[in-house]
Amino acid sequence: MTFDDTGATAAGRKDARVTTGEQPVDVLLSDGTTVGLRPIRPADGPGIVAMHSRFSERTRYLRYFSPYPRIPERDLRRFVNVDHHDREAFVVLASDQIVAVGRYERLGPAATEAEVAFVVEDAYQGRGIGSVLLEHLADAARRVGIPTFVAEVLPANNAMLRVFADFGYQVRRQFADGVVHLSFPIAPTEATLEVQRGREHRTEARSVARLLAPRGVAFYGASATGQGVGAAVLGHLRDYGFTGAVVPVHPSARMVAGLPAYPSAAEAGLPVDLAVVAVPPAAMETVVADAAGAGAHGLVVISAGFAEAGVDGAVAQRRLVRAAHAAGMRIIGPNCLGMANTSTEVRLNATLAPRLPIPGRVGLFSQSGAFGVALLAEVERRGLGLSSFVSAGNRADVSGNDLLQYWQDDPSTDVILLYLETFGNPRKFARLARGIGREKPIVALAPSAHAFDLGPLTGLDEVTAGMGAAGPSAAGPDEAAVSALFAQSGVIRVDTVAELLDVGVLLANQPLPAGDRVGVVGNSSALTGLAASAAAAAGLTVADGYPRDVGPDAGAADFATALGAAVADDGVDALVAVFAPPLPGQLPDAEADFTSALPAVLAGGKPTVATFLAGRAPSGVPAYPSVEEAVRALGRVTAYAGWLRRPTGAHPELSDVDRHAAQAALRPETFDPAGLLAAYGINVVESVLVASEREAVEAARKLGYPVAMKAAAPGLRHRLDLGAVRLHLPDKARVRRSYTRMAAEFGAEVLVQPMVPPGVACVVELVEDPAFGPVVGFGVGGVATELLGDRAWRAIPLTDRDAAELVDEPRAAPLLRGHRGAAPVDRKALAELLLRVGRLADEQPRARTLTLNPVLARPDGLSVLHANVRLGSAAVRPDTGPRRL
Repeated sequence: MTFDDTGATAAGRKDARVTTGEQPVDVLLSDGTTVGLRPIRPADGPGIVAMHSRFSERTRYLRYFSPYPRIPERDLRRFVNVDHHDREAFVVLASDQIVAVGRYERLGPAATEAEVAFVVEDAYQGRGIGSVLLEHLADAARRVGIPTFVAEVLPANNAMLRVFADFGYQVRRQFADGVVHLSFPIAPTEATLEVQRGREHRTEARSVARLLAPRGVAFYGASATGQGVGAAVLGHLRDYGFTGAVVPVHPSARMVAGLPAYPSAAEAGLPVDLAVVAVPPAAMETVVADAAGAGAHGLVVISAGFAEAGVDGAVAQRRLVRAAHAAGMRIIGPNCLGMANTSTEVRLNATLAPRLPIPGRVGLFSQSGAFGVALLAEVERRGLGLSSFVSAGNRADVSGNDLLQYWQDDPSTDVILLYLETFGNPRKFARLARGIGREKPIVALAPSAHAFDLGPLTGLDEVTAGMGAAGPSAAGPDEAAVSALFAQSGVIRVDTVAELLDVGVLLANQPLPAGDRVGVVGNSSALTGLAASAAAAAGLTVADGYPRDVGPDAGAADFATALGAAVADDGVDALVAVFAPPLPGQLPDAEADFTSALPAVLAGGKPTVATFLAGRAPSGVPAYPSVEEAVRALGRVTAYAGWLRRPTGAHPELSDVDRHAAQAALRPETFDPAGLLAAYGINVVESVLVASEREAVEAARKLGYPVAMKAAAPGLRHRLDLGAVRLHLPDKARVRRSYTRMAAEFGAEVLVQPMVPPGVACVVELVEDPAFGPVVGFGVGGVATELLGDRAWRAIPLTDRDAAELVDEPRAAPLLRGHRGAAPVDRKALAELLLRVGRLADEQPRARTLTLNPVLARPDGLSVLHANVRLGSAAVRPDTGPRRL
């Protein structure tokens, strides 16, 4: 076993703490308000005293079990001075004012229990602060080896008791001396994760809902002359008929855009939930303060000059986000197009687009601000109705994930379209999509597989350890694999804006197909043949008896008859109708109106797409300029419908998984890769690295004959074709001769292993993908399959169905099922191995890459011959740990 320990830096260890640092982490409360959370500091004494002075007598009594009218100096010093290990405390800040504090204290040196307590000032109670504090305290305690919390609560403190009871922990209760004594393990469980993610969903959805349906809008940056971007957006807001109050804010003008203007938003005396901002970055601080003073919940920042403009702009953007979050507000933008809500109860057009598409059932998110106007214009041209639209621009705060949370519950939205340029939190995106896609289709124009670097490993302390491994894969998922990963999550991935809208129009107007059998009907043999060829390329099956060509002399009635027969055909799941114009004078006008044949088809309940080379399709029938576009859109939707029909799979219990042993193996100073893998039931065949003939003979004697000998250099350890692997060495003499020849050709370092029964060589990999985070790959080994990139990939966490599909998906998978008379291998054992790798990746974020190569699969099981593990810093992986923005 080879091992290269580059050391774990102090900075790397510090990264393990979610909430360390001078700046608070931002979190959302149950009403969608933002607050800051950070560890307590010695300088927080005055803030703690001020908060205590605002407590009601009841709050003081419930927290301290006595009136406790003031905090003695000795207690205050102890409160604000903690060691961040055995004693930890976090404060919650609203507008830089401490409004809550939570703490734990270990019950003695090296104790496994800590007492937890927190208190929230009266004005902020009932808004979810207690649960947020508990998440962060539990996370901090687990990181220093505290597995259990205890608490003492007065029976009258129902709110505190509810925080513990509703969290999903297995709470043990005892009542003694008038106090409820609680004890509960704080390790994450499926129940606690479900509760945490449910709260995350509700808070993020509410924070966006308050922005998209404001009672009033304050507008900053519209000139009194009517010139400029600000005036244009204000005009669009006014002219679209916003149902709430519009409050232009101007330092001197009394009227702006025909509306009464005010020096500050609060002076209008009207409810203001949203601020739309088109002022230069230098004026943003004043705007944030004014909007907060009026009670706004969020900002839509149209202004440019932030992160997209360089380093200084990025600094200004961070200041903007910090100021807005400190004031409890969220931000859309900056450098964005704006947002819109077409509901008749809202009628909000806070965008740079002078016209909005018709109201409908589609939610649209565009990361690009500059492209947004053109995108909306194309949506309008297609007749695609929108429920709401958000352009995120620089995406400093509100992202596509936030909009997914909102649209999941929005009764006005049935289809979600996303135009993405980057991923902020890919793992969260995949998780949300898996759930939301079961209820509402998600179509995404997303980055390519290698649009940007992985990033997380850069600049972090790393430890690489191998057990004779060939080293991590250099590539990871290719474009086809990334599309498969999207499909695994239920996302319809498209390649162009035209495709995004092609699929959106189909989903918005037609039912989902029940299968992949397509009936093609047309009046041109060339067009129907083209449709049949396109169907095969799109993964569709042309139904028996199709394509059906009614001939160039057929009229509308003939078309209607043929289409009606296709709708009634039980062997047809979807229809493709192609219409070529008749020759001039060939048919009477009534018979040449092919579109009249379609309305009756719609009543049949089977999705229909059409290509008209003359005329326009009736409302409700998606029409495309070419046959290929029509069939491609139908293929995308059919694949999504197939994903919906498949069982979701389960996360099975795995025997022999020992997370404590895994943590012990991950200690940087004594990293034990074999121990890490063994903790997840992955046993690697022992190998010994030798550098001389004597060492080779001794290793063979200890391992037991016969043995295998392999060149230790990366890339050679499975190259039997190059002579870098010698098998079935039965004795000392053969070991000596083989070592001498291999050392001369490939170098002195050689691996010696005991022989195992032969099998089909396979490869299992774990890599970090830029779009999905950690993904597990599987393929059959060999130079040819590696050259062709024959790997299947799935994002973690893996279900039993994911693992089974991974084994069967590679093009070389028939080798596992008994190709050319060979005995089929134990594919269940391979699937279980993949589940174990997926579990390791899910629970141990320090494991950044993992390669098992080769894995010999046999009818009676498998053997893992070599492994390589690469560790990164203990920094928290996105979408894990306690909630934070």
